[in-house]
Formats: sequence, C-alpha cells, structure tokens
Amino acid sequence: MTPKRNVITYSFLSVTVMILGLCARGFSVYFPGWINLYLGDALWALMVFFLLGLLFRSRETRWVAVGALLFSFAIEFSQLYHSPGVDLLRKTRLGGLVLGYGFLWSDLISYTAGIGIGILIEIRVLHSYRLD
Repeated sequence: MTPKRNVITYSFLSVTVMILGLCARGFSVYFPGWINLYLGDALWALMVFFLLGLLFRSRETRWVAVGALLFSFAIEFSQLYHSPGVDLLRKTRLGGLVLGYGFLWSDLISYTAGIGIGILIEIRVLHSYRLD
C-alpha cells in the first residue's frame, strides 16, 4: 500500500509523540515500573516511524516501518560503542535522548512494538478515514 501522507498530519503526530515521550519521562514516578521500562522506547520508535513517514511521504508503509526499525536498532546497537567523545555527547540532555545510554535487548522489543503501533495507526486510522 502506498499512502498519501499529509505534511500537517505527520508533523502533528511527530510532535505529539515527542511531547508524550517527554511527559512519560517527566511523570515516570506516577507509572508502574514495568511501564517505565518500555513506554519511552516504544514512543521513541513511534516518533521515528512518523518522522520517516513525513520525510518519505510517497513510500509504502512497509518501507517506512523497516527504515524506522533499522534506524532504531542501529541507535540501540551503537550504545555498545563507548569512546570519550560519544560518552560526553550522551551526557547532554539531547544526546542522551537521541543516543541513549546503554544497550538493552528489551529496548529492541519496545522499538518493534512502537513501530507496530505506528503501522496500525497509519493503516487502520489514517488511511481508512482519509485524514492524511
């Protein structure tokens, strides 16, 4: 399926998921521990999915999903690499949010779940109601 993605819709979705991710991090004391382990990573991958959908508006959903998955997995595996410069970058707020801190296998599952949610939103909601 090749969607017609609307710039405003996907910009809105990307910013909304960014805000939800920051809120999830900021209000983590109110969530059970198991949600804190997975929610931020799932939202991060969902944001990547929507941003790739925004950048590659005419690509198939499958292509965007695979791209988001590869990008997310690459960032996670990059956390196995440590050098003084990269670790210094990770200590900044933005560097830590983008690059993360340490490799966890469970993050790969969270990324897959977040991107799966993005696929469902795109196919079941956006395309069926022609909001894009």
